[in-house]
Amino acid sequence: MGGADAEAFQRMVMDLPEVEEREHANWVSLKVRGKGFCYLAQDGQEVLLKATREEQEALVAENPAAYEVAYTSGRFGWVKVRLAEVPVDELEELVVEAWRLSAPKRLAVAYLAGRG
Repeated sequence: MGGADAEAFQRMVMDLPEVEEREHANWVSLKVRGKGFCYLAQDGQEVLLKATREEQEALVAENPAAYEVAYTSGRFGWVKVRLAEVPVDELEELVVEAWRLSAPKRLAVAYLAGRG
């Protein structure tokens, strides 16, 4: 199974409700209601995704070629993802989870209920 690319990543992010995109240094920041949940490197090769600390640790341990610890802040652990190393369906799960961690609860519940 092939890896993801920046175009696939941007499509999946922009399909989420209330996502705003802004240029930020060497990254494109993606936010929901003003809260950042992921960043795309301008070269399109890597993204940073918000995750729980437990998920951050599990991803890095499971596949260090694809994931690395970006930083940890509070109860969240940000993960650097090398897009070419991650299957599209796995990336989509991670993107939705990153969005859910930042979205207001009612918005997240309504969206996830609509997905089935």
